[in-house]
Amino acid sequence: MLVLVLLGRQPYRFNELHRAIDGISQRMLTRTLRGLESAGLVLREVHPTVPPSVEYRLTPLGQSLLGPLSQLADWAVRNEAALAAGRHPATAATSTGPR
Repeated sequence: MLVLVLLGRQPYRFNELHRAIDGISQRMLTRTLRGLESAGLVLREVHPTVPPSVEYRLTPLGQSLLGPLSQLADWAVRNEAALAAGRHPATAATSTGPR
């Protein structure tokens, strides 16, 4: 979700995107981008430079997903208390806090 939101703001080169997402491994970012690309949400563009430069951007289909993602995020914020109350006590302590 974060990759889509970031790419919705502007195109990114791989290392720029990697730096922008705290804690993601290169392997996981690569897998995420490949999955989004195969789903038709992200376009991978190779520029003929030395060394080759690769840039990622959202496709029109990916752009169309930003609205529903925003609505989902708004829903989560509105229902944060209810979601927290519904957690199992054993997982509630470990589930709080940013990821």
